[in-house]
Amino acid sequence: MAAEVLSQHDVHVDLYEAKPSIGRKFLVAGKGGLNLTHAEPFESFVARYGPRPDQVRPLLEAFGPDDVRAWCHEFGIKTFVGASGRVFPEDMKALPLLQRWIQRLRERGVKLQTRHSWQGWNQDGSLLFETPDGSRSIRPDAVVMTLGGASWPKLGSDGAWVPVLRQQGVDIAPLQPSNCGFDVNWSNHFRERYAGEPLKSVELNFTNSAGETFQRQGSCVVTQNGLEGSLIYAASALVRDEITASGSATITFDLAPDRTLEKLIERLSISRGSRTISSHLRSKVKIKRVATGLLREFAKESLTDPTQLAHAIKALTIPITVARPIAESISTAGGVRFESLNEWMMVKSQPGLFCAGEMLDWEAPTGGYLLTACFASGRVAGQGALAWVRR
Repeated sequence: MAAEVLSQHDVHVDLYEAKPSIGRKFLVAGKGGLNLTHAEPFESFVARYGPRPDQVRPLLEAFGPDDVRAWCHEFGIKTFVGASGRVFPEDMKALPLLQRWIQRLRERGVKLQTRHSWQGWNQDGSLLFETPDGSRSIRPDAVVMTLGGASWPKLGSDGAWVPVLRQQGVDIAPLQPSNCGFDVNWSNHFRERYAGEPLKSVELNFTNSAGETFQRQGSCVVTQNGLEGSLIYAASALVRDEITASGSATITFDLAPDRTLEKLIERLSISRGSRTISSHLRSKVKIKRVATGLLREFAKESLTDPTQLAHAIKALTIPITVARPIAESISTAGGVRFESLNEWMMVKSQPGLFCAGEMLDWEAPTGGYLLTACFASGRVAGQGALAWVRR
């Protein structure tokens, strides 16, 4: 996006990429359908950016959800709004958009330099790259860094830039996993029997020690190590921060959100005869196999009492131990603090150096918010770099 802005003017632009090809993480983001942005009202959209909405707002005002859709249409790629408000290309694919985008950059004179891994600065202030042909130094008039966070490091965003920029006096919030799964101390029996099974149509409730709450209905997945999936990712920032503050966190599942406590007690009080508890729960209150496993894991003592069992179904508590490693997370929290940047994303202590994308200190849930803020910050940084070189 920064290169696109700059290439429309009389500026020579080189785009350096550590990997053999451009946009690998963009393609992974499109696996299963490229969620470009979201169609909800602008104020609701801005509020999704956690503790940083005031800093992200100007970026989105410059290039927001409607602009993302219009930009796609420039490439002849139509978009549509899904049932949840998420916006996708009509064919759901990332590759056609990426290919047309790269083609347009090349037509505008942007030089794509792949297999160039940035190593920092030389003593003379030039940028140092490692390439298949050895070391290479360049000294541009302006630099826009879009080095990502630390999730999915095999695609290039490994966070190796953090200590390099810190040595230059740039204020950086520690990188943390975002939109991530969490570990749960399953018993061996539960892990062997249920790992990989989805937990559908449940309600997750969480309240942290500061009184902030989360409540949403959705689905997640039991894994060998704990819990993952969209419902868990949506609560991940609050849960992660509670673990950091208190050492642990406890989430609560309503396993039957469409049934009242009273109705559950009534249905569960029917004699089960020779049926197993699993078949009784399935036939009387439609509790599936993995949910029954969770009840055995965390509320075994309630299984023989209809009232206690109904309470457990409506509020099953599960202790969370730790977030999954940052390399497994969908995105990253932390990064270059906005206080270190001016309104054009230029580092105040390093004139001519601009930062954009996931290396900035913001986070957002999945749903198109991540890509939109990356697009927007790239465009603003590109405009800032253009103003800098003209000056």
